[in-house]
Amino acid sequence: MIQKSTDELNDLLEKVKPSQIDRYLKENKKYLKDDKKAFYYYVKEVLDAKRIKLKDVYLKAGVSETFGSKILRMEKHTSDRDLILRMCLAGRFNWEETNRALKLYGMCELYSRDSRDACVIVAINNRMYDIIDVDALMKSKGLKGILNDTE
Repeated sequence: MIQKSTDELNDLLEKVKPSQIDRYLKENKKYLKDDKKAFYYYVKEVLDAKRIKLKDVYLKAGVSETFGSKILRMEKHTSDRDLILRMCLAGRFNWEETNRALKLYGMCELYSRDSRDACVIVAINNRMYDIIDVDALMKSKGLKGILNDTE
């Protein structure tokens, strides 16, 4: 599918009258943001580019395939930011990719003034994607780890 750029959509909107908005929305539906799908498609796109399978992400993130899939597709919403971070680490996301994933999921981006986030940022920047190692790093600094045993 060929994507229309935001500039192209902006150009189209400059000519649209209020009475024509339905037509614009219908004709450009596939190019418009869908909050629920945006997170899934973004994560899938990043993983595909890195040739990482979803089932491997779920396994490394410590969640079942069923639960992980529901979270990724936003069929079930989680407020557990650490879960999304674990999925990003398991997918070998860089700092920018992790921040975008968090933002698309509706969560705060990694914040360098937060001690736990600083540990995650350092881990990512040093390609330390093993969740157990990141958890140990956090705990060694007296912080709450990134692992938990609940779904």
